[in-house]
Amino acid sequence: MIKTGLINAIAAKSKLTKRDCEKMVETMLEVITDTLAAGEDIKIVGHWVLSVKDRAARIGRNPKTKEPVEIPARRAVHFKAGSVLRNAVEGAVK
Repeated sequence: MIKTGLINAIAAKSKLTKRDCEKMVETMLEVITDTLAAGEDIKIVGHWVLSVKDRAARIGRNPKTKEPVEIPARRAVHFKAGSVLRNAVEGAVK
């Protein structure tokens, strides 16, 4: 699903206008981005946790040339599914 599909699905379920849903989704994404950029976690209990993890610098390998490549340290977003989300996905597979 892409962002437009998400907006349409929210509008259909909530009976809000697509314009209001678009504003809501855009605002939510902005808040999530700002919160993670500030280094804070976002926890939606039972559904998911988004957090920022520091990744140490390391030596990787170029798959073509097999030469070592230095990969710099960075911050990365980490997603962890909660029990409600996990159970819904597992139930959809069965």
